[in-house]
Amino acid sequence: MSTIVVYDSTYGNTEKLAKSMGDAMAAGTKVTRANEVNPFDLDAVDLLIIGSPTLGGRPMLSIQTFLVKYSDRIKGVDVAAFDSRLSAKWVGVFGYASNKIANSLKQSGGNLIAPPGGFFVKGKPGPLKDEEIEHAADWAKAIVENRKKG
Repeated sequence: MSTIVVYDSTYGNTEKLAKSMGDAMAAGTKVTRANEVNPFDLDAVDLLIIGSPTLGGRPMLSIQTFLVKYSDRIKGVDVAAFDSRLSAKWVGVFGYASNKIANSLKQSGGNLIAPPGGFFVKGKPGPLKDEEIEHAADWAKAIVENRKKG
C-alpha cells in the first residue's frame, strides 16, 4: 500500500498537520508539498490525502493546480482531504478548502473514504489550536483503520 500526503502551507500550520498525519500512518508514507510531488509516485499510490489552508474559502493555488494537473491519476484511488482554518463564524460563509478539495477529488474519479477534515488555528498566521496536531494524527489513523476493515 502506497500512501502520499500532499499539502501546501502558508504559515507552516498545514505542514505540521500533514507531517503529523504521515507519522501516524504506515511506515513509508510520503509527505510532500504539492509542487514537489514526483509524478511517478502517483502511479503506485492507493491512498492520497491532500491538504491546504483555507484562503478565501478555497485551497491554495498550488493545490488547485495539483488537482488539475494530476486529475487523470486520481481515478480509482482512495482519497481524503483536510484543511487548516480559522474558527470564526464568518469563515464558514465562504466555505472551507477541504470541501472543495474533496469535490475535486471525487470529480476526478477518486474514492472519497472519509469526510473532509478541518483543523483549527488560533489566528491567521496560527499557531494551531491546542490538540490539533493530535487530532490530525487520530484522523489519519482512523482512515487507515477504516480501510483495513473495508
